[in-house]
Amino acid sequence: MKKILSIVCMLMMSIAMMAQAQIKFDKTSHDFGKFSENDPIVKCTFTFTNTGDKPLVINQAVASCGCTVPTYTKTPVQPGEKGTINVTYNGTGKFPGHFRKTITIRSNAKTEMVRLSIEGDMQEEEEKK
Repeated sequence: MKKILSIVCMLMMSIAMMAQAQIKFDKTSHDFGKFSENDPIVKCTFTFTNTGDKPLVINQAVASCGCTVPTYTKTPVQPGEKGTINVTYNGTGKFPGHFRKTITIRSNAKTEMVRLSIEGDMQEEEEKK
């Protein structure tokens, strides 16, 4: 009887472990293109879907630099539903030119870590004559 009970418990645990949240992004990179040093703050949104069968929870979104700030859906995203990661890049006081930054997303999904990237070209302010 103990053997049967332990086999049933192991089977139930393995079935429970198979059910997981899964995260699928519409895109994992965004190019802001060219923008002016006069207007150095740019924003974009990454949309994701929970393609799994358990609620998806974003635990953390960390940018590679302080000039990039991610905000994200804090509530659990149910299976089949969508959530967002909003990213703001602030080029104030930064040197003009090309930049590339990453945002690391950690969640309870089967793929626990996903990296998103943003890039763009901040154009130097033209001198007034």
